[in-house]
Amino acid sequence: MPALTLREVLALDPVRAAEPELLAGEGALDRPVRWVHSSEVYEGANFLDGGELLLTNGFGLTDADEEVRRRYVRELAARGAAGLAVEVGRALPSMPAEVTDEARRLGLPLLALLRVVPFVRITEAANRAIVARGLSGRSVVRPWGDDHTAALLADLADRAALNQPEVEARSALAGFHPGPGARLVGVSLHGTRDVSTVDRAVRLLGGAGVLRAAFPGDVLALLALNGSHRPGDPIRTVQEAFRTAADPGLTVAVGHAVTADGGWLRWSDTLRAARTTLELALTVPAAEPGIPDGPLVTSSRALALERELTRGGVDANRERLAGLVQHALGPLLAWEAAHPSDLVRTLEVHLRNGCSPTRTAALLHIGRQSLYQRLERIESLLGLEIDDPDLLGELLAAACAHRVVRGTGATVRGGLRTVA
Repeated sequence: MPALTLREVLALDPVRAAEPELLAGEGALDRPVRWVHSSEVYEGANFLDGGELLLTNGFGLTDADEEVRRRYVRELAARGAAGLAVEVGRALPSMPAEVTDEARRLGLPLLALLRVVPFVRITEAANRAIVARGLSGRSVVRPWGDDHTAALLADLADRAALNQPEVEARSALAGFHPGPGARLVGVSLHGTRDVSTVDRAVRLLGGAGVLRAAFPGDVLALLALNGSHRPGDPIRTVQEAFRTAADPGLTVAVGHAVTADGGWLRWSDTLRAARTTLELALTVPAAEPGIPDGPLVTSSRALALERELTRGGVDANRERLAGLVQHALGPLLAWEAAHPSDLVRTLEVHLRNGCSPTRTAALLHIGRQSLYQRLERIESLLGLEIDDPDLLGELLAAACAHRVVRGTGATVRGGLRTVA
């Protein structure tokens, strides 16, 4: 399907409400419009890429001399603008004759908007129509077909070439309208092709806004939580909702929280973090035992160290990680090779839980006296005190790296597609 034309843009209700009068460029009404922008004239045409219809309220034309006005029109035409629409009657009593003359000479469509209509209404309606036309006319067959929500989530997760107006327009088409102050959280689920788990979690969250779709390897969702109505930690809030909503056997990974008005790259970041975290949750043995007979619900913050250690891929880091493990934990590995023991895991659980004997013993399902014996053995073999603040970072990183290197030889279950 061909792109939306300038003639079709002029037929949209918000544009018609502005009572546009065509002053020049009658022969170019069927040129395609790639996007609709609003801007002050004095900003010039340097930000245009070609194919845009530019809206301006005319303030920048009021004090400009004739040559400046003509040069502005020439710059727009040189940048390949689809047209120029100028609001007249407020700041600009009428269209300057030299603007009309230059537009006619260059064949640039020039519109005088005779009634005041907020530009946001025009740009929203036009850009939605442009996006909808573009999606329905894509020649590339994607696995999710005509599912516009899936297409948007895939583009965000793959960090495709996007811009903020396009993301907002496509989100609006999918019924996703994050309000001011909303926090966005990406979620990736494995073990189901049914989006009903996400829907149940959304209901538990009080009807949070959501984009969600099923993909060959996972279900991907972007949740919008209203910060003013739901104070507290959004990550824990989302995790608790999925612990209740998800069936046993499912794996749920939650990305980090970003502000809705932080730009589309932040939207992409939380989705990519959720998918990377999901892959790690499926391939790397957990540091601590999970809840029996329940879903595994984790987050990018819980696996932050694993994500950093494997940035760029496990294979690319395997040799470096193995060296880190051997340097910090070599004596423990040698002992475990000759004696049945669980010293490395004990060390990691202890460090992850603030060196709390009570918490560590409970998680390992052993008595405190047995734990003390293990800790003494670890310190004896390493020749150091494991609660030394200078050593905590290195020991925890090495223990985590040992788990990553040992666990990622397995094949990812279910054909999960990694995008980060």
